[in-house]
Amino acid sequence: MPPSRSGRREAQHDGNAVRGVDAVARSDAAIRATAAELIGLSHSIHDEPELAFEETRSVAKTMAPLAERGFEIESGVADLPTAFRARYGSGSLTVGLCAEYDALPEIGHACGHNIIAAAAVGAALGLAEVADALDLTVLVFGTPAEESGGGKVLMLERGVFDDVAMAMMVHPGPLDIVGARSLALADVSVVFHGREAHASAAPEQGRNAGDAVTVAQVALGLLRQHLLPGQQLHGIVGDGGVAPNIVPGRAELLYYLRAVDSASLDDLTRRASACFEAGALATGCTHEIRTLAPTYTELTPDPELLLAYREQLTGLGRVPLAPEFEAQRPLGSTDMGNVTNVIPGIHPVIGIDAGGAVTHQPGFAAASVNASADRAVLDGALALARTAIAVARDDIHRDRLLQRLVQRQEDIR
Repeated sequence: MPPSRSGRREAQHDGNAVRGVDAVARSDAAIRATAAELIGLSHSIHDEPELAFEETRSVAKTMAPLAERGFEIESGVADLPTAFRARYGSGSLTVGLCAEYDALPEIGHACGHNIIAAAAVGAALGLAEVADALDLTVLVFGTPAEESGGGKVLMLERGVFDDVAMAMMVHPGPLDIVGARSLALADVSVVFHGREAHASAAPEQGRNAGDAVTVAQVALGLLRQHLLPGQQLHGIVGDGGVAPNIVPGRAELLYYLRAVDSASLDDLTRRASACFEAGALATGCTHEIRTLAPTYTELTPDPELLLAYREQLTGLGRVPLAPEFEAQRPLGSTDMGNVTNVIPGIHPVIGIDAGGAVTHQPGFAAASVNASADRAVLDGALALARTAIAVARDDIHRDRLLQRLVQRQEDIR
């Protein structure tokens, strides 16, 4: 049985060195003892990339080392076949570690989610070693479809994170960034409906949905001059017609709209929608806008957890980007933003040597299994586990997180 709260406080006052240094040493040793297995997990996920909500092999690989070491596994949580929740311990402070494992079309693990999954598993194995001594419950969340689909948003909405006091993960990138920032994101499809006709014999009978796409994209291009700082829009033509001699009766745009926060995203969505409408109006077509995935909110990392993580990361010999420069480097968008808007959490970037490549480039996919990526798996696991240990040992931070959890659960009820 885990110690009572009064027993925990007494242990802190009477045996702080044992609970501190010894806990870190035991956790570190557990992680390093599984280094070959963790790196093997990272490489195995990388070797068989799977797209959003189809990560059947990757999720099985990620669950296996946890199940072998006594974690209780719930698979298919939140009605998502490739989501899971793994639990170890029964302490009062519940630490959640998020594992991602989906890949990108054609370029595979060019965002390094194989590293994320392996680091989360490693941190969990380290914390399981000291869970009873530190009055912890360790949870690992297998979160599908981060690249497109918003697995964490669906899991959050369906109550999978309801008992979590703090949530953490690490994401690979070219630099170590502790207080990583992201942009809010809307993922939309715009379908234009016109009327087919023979493009030569009777073009006057047609209403060209492809032309509606062209007009809309010209309008969006002109809008870019007047966007607010941090607002972005970018997309592709998903469907432009079927043959040159048929006036397109259907065409589709697939667009991402991004902004520094949700309010700015709402503004951008309104202005972009006017451009889509202009394309339809100018060509005599109709149009419909659909949201393809849950909206991602911006990251709001917990300041105290950031301080704890920065200390642990620098203790491993890494030199992260200075805090004053972090906001200048937004990292695209992530559904972890939605989690950090509800639960105290962090989403730092762990640096790898990508030879100048950045995420979502083939070169970054290749770098995600090099020697520096393997170090990132271990350093990420060690830094996350040490951060949780530091918080668990500090009554002020621990009680703050527990009070936040109680308030959130009351709000849910």
